[in-house]
Amino acid sequence: MKAVRIHAFGGPEVLQIEDVARPVPAADEILIEVYASGVNPTDWAIRQGGNAVLRPYLTLPMTLGWDAAGIVAATGSGVTAFQVGDAVYGEPDFPGSGSYAEYCVSKANQFAHKPKSLRFNEAAGVPLAGLTAWTALFAHGQLRAGQRVLIQGASGGVGSFAIQFAKAKGAYVIGLASAGNLAYLTQLGADEVIDYRSQQFEELVRDVDVVFEASPLRDNEERLKAVTVLKEGGILVSVNVDLPYNEAVLAALAKKQAKGELAANQPRQDWLTEIAQLIDAGKVKVFVSRVFPLEQVAEAHRESETWHVRGKLILEIKKETEPA
Repeated sequence: MKAVRIHAFGGPEVLQIEDVARPVPAADEILIEVYASGVNPTDWAIRQGGNAVLRPYLTLPMTLGWDAAGIVAATGSGVTAFQVGDAVYGEPDFPGSGSYAEYCVSKANQFAHKPKSLRFNEAAGVPLAGLTAWTALFAHGQLRAGQRVLIQGASGGVGSFAIQFAKAKGAYVIGLASAGNLAYLTQLGADEVIDYRSQQFEELVRDVDVVFEASPLRDNEERLKAVTVLKEGGILVSVNVDLPYNEAVLAALAKKQAKGELAANQPRQDWLTEIAQLIDAGKVKVFVSRVFPLEQVAEAHRESETWHVRGKLILEIKKETEPA
């Protein structure tokens, strides 16, 4: 089978399309014939060698990609939730069998049945970004109906889902993005939008229950500003797990009896199933910015590295001829 592999860490030039053996699922795994894979900042961060959190898990050579949609091609002996031929989406094992490949394997409980209303290219853009947003908002942020949430980096892949999930759960959503993306945030359902370049959010926002740092900016000074908009007992949650909260941020949180959480993605089948239900109910939409063939994987990485992508980038591994 074809797969995108790296034998050294570095720039997009280290990405190589190779013929490798098709993986075999273990007892608790499924083998997926991959139709599409999402392209995420995590992918090129790993291609470059990862950060302090990821580096201990990385061994070369490796196949990239942790965002897949496809058809179950085989099941392990212990798998009962899926049958061969099921259309599924989810996250392959990390750092094992990546989804930039014609086939990948994964723990069965990291996949769910694909949203019926989505084609594979759209579905492949959901799992990693969607589960990152879900984990941060609900597992760590404990966001509930009627609460107020401020989302930083709201126009990116994670932020786009966060707005929609928060609205679907009945929250009041304030989104931060650049001026050119504010209309997009409104389209997603944000109740208020703020241009982070020309407006000071800390002067405009008050009494927020949850601040969600979905922005790639790693700056504890910015986090201090975020703490000022939290209400007493609020929660600041960040997906930038490689940057711990410093003493100043922790002290500011303590003064407000607030919490600071670092949210690592949790690939859970039950959450993927609930996300699929929201998508099929029309409450969450998937915005695909651009689709690349596998041969243009380096170009896909270069575009992702600009940090100016609205919605999702997709690698199309196999063309879908009929709606699944």
